[in-house]
Amino acid sequence: MRKLVAGKLHGIRVTDANLDYHGSITLDPDHCEQAGILPMEFVEIWNKNSGARISTYVILGERGSRCCILNGAAARTCQPGDQVIICSSVYLDERHITSFKPKVLTFDEENNVRERLYYSVTMEAGGRYSFDILDEARNVVEARPATALSRRGFETNN
Repeated sequence: MRKLVAGKLHGIRVTDANLDYHGSITLDPDHCEQAGILPMEFVEIWNKNSGARISTYVILGERGSRCCILNGAAARTCQPGDQVIICSSVYLDERHITSFKPKVLTFDEENNVRERLYYSVTMEAGGRYSFDILDEARNVVEARPATALSRRGFETNN
């Protein structure tokens, strides 16, 4: 089993930081549902402004509010206006990686969803993985060349 990205809110802006709340991150349920992030799920948060990295759990805020509120100790790591990346993960057997399509949302300055993307891993001839970013219609937005990482492990083809 490998730990893989399951869903991601990329570039969402912090709307508040509440030191006196008892912990977690409060997110708009609409954003969570679209990215496949569950209430009470542990997520990693990476602050694009400061580089801070934390882990906490999700609680749901008001639907349609576009909120992203860091609470408790997490409030010390982010300020309103900071851009963050919020990433959920899942443990998955490597055999299923090519059928797994994590959801990624990107955001504008007001936390409106700008893009709905998917990550896609495919197996190329010779056992190499390739990585693509797909749009909502599952068209390739960005393609990454096949890597030297084979399905069997970290073997290189040099």
